[in-house]
Amino acid sequence: MTNLFEYQNTSEFSKSHFEGLEVFLDDIWSKREKSSSYFNEEDERVEQQRFIQFSHKHTTLKSNKYVGVILYEGATINLLPKIFFTGKEPFANDVKAINKHVLWWLSYCRKLKFPNYLSGLNSEKADFFEILIYLFSKYTRELLNSAIYQKYTEVNKELNFVKGRIDFNAYIQNNLSNGRHHKISCEFDAFEMDNEFNRCVKFVSKLLLSTTKENQSRRFLSDILFILDEVEDVNVSADKMRRMTFNPMFSDFETIRDYCVLFLDNSVSFNYKNSLKLFAFLLPMEYVFEDFIFGFMDKEIDEIKAQSQIGTKHLDEERNFKLKPDLHLTLEDRSIIADTKYKIVYSDNNDPKKGISQNDLYQMLAYAVRFKANEIILYYPDTIKIETPNNSELFIVDELAGGEKVCVKSFQLPIINRALFDINYQAKPLLLEDFEDTKYELIRQIKKSLDLDYVLL
Repeated sequence: MTNLFEYQNTSEFSKSHFEGLEVFLDDIWSKREKSSSYFNEEDERVEQQRFIQFSHKHTTLKSNKYVGVILYEGATINLLPKIFFTGKEPFANDVKAINKHVLWWLSYCRKLKFPNYLSGLNSEKADFFEILIYLFSKYTRELLNSAIYQKYTEVNKELNFVKGRIDFNAYIQNNLSNGRHHKISCEFDAFEMDNEFNRCVKFVSKLLLSTTKENQSRRFLSDILFILDEVEDVNVSADKMRRMTFNPMFSDFETIRDYCVLFLDNSVSFNYKNSLKLFAFLLPMEYVFEDFIFGFMDKEIDEIKAQSQIGTKHLDEERNFKLKPDLHLTLEDRSIIADTKYKIVYSDNNDPKKGISQNDLYQMLAYAVRFKANEIILYYPDTIKIETPNNSELFIVDELAGGEKVCVKSFQLPIINRALFDINYQAKPLLLEDFEDTKYELIRQIKKSLDLDYVLL
């Protein structure tokens, strides 16, 4: 298993698979959903993959800005957030803790269509890919044990009686001409278990069963295949699965559909005899952090009305330079512009700039002028190495606006539960319970940044 932190460490990789891995990632890069909010215009113009840097001279790998997992020919490559980098190779327990954090962040994300089912995750796994398989298999098995997805499907069968419509062409060609008068070719709608959705679930379950090494996941997947034994074995594409819709009675099956799309979208299994040897689930961490903070505010703090990336303003009169702050926060009669900066901020009391970069400050000043906001907040993540947050505040006097002051704050938000990295830590029964204290501390810090009162729940 290879562990790479964003822009930090390098690792050697097998020479025999080195070039093949690069070709595979180029394929995944070209297949990615370019309209997604998780990819910017610069990414769209680049044809070669940007997930990993390849050093052909030394056959080493270095991670870029993406986090997730790559499964390639039996090798697992974990791409981990830089805020957890300590300068040392992480222990297996550390990787488990990091994966838990990523899942917790993703549970709040709104732009990413990540299947939001974390209540069943109560066991620790070092491999993010195995976590995804476990979540899919457990949820699917539980749902299929209580309800089977069935829908009306057009069926063509030979019967001893007339049902629905008679297919006269088939009856004349196949039955009447062969002396099989008693068999009637009929077309009718039947409430069938053998439908496109269940075929896809069966197809994905077979792929995952051939890949997973976790006994619990294998048992769940075997149960799914037993339940769907009567369903036809066919290959199903991610596009076909993505187009499937459900009426409210079957809304619970949408999560299964989203998982199937996730696995099929991030693999090239069709080229390898239906064996899921190649898989990549990768996300740019800067957008995950932004989406997480927005989703967290929207869900957990009622006093805040948050809007994400509103692009109604331009810096120039010709409207060539659009301004899109990450967050526009409304609190009663206050309007606040907030921007998430996925950067490592080092605590230095002697720094006159108070940890704020000059480029970030210029950007915030443009937001303040065009959005007529005199409160600006920069949100940074905390890091595993620095426990004391580096929060600061400075003022800019706008002489064009009669000397009005613009307050710029920077806050490091507590999105890490350090207790999970203690080797003696006893994991809670459910993943969300591991982050209960972190959730309340994050609420407290966000409210503090906005000068809101915090009441301990």
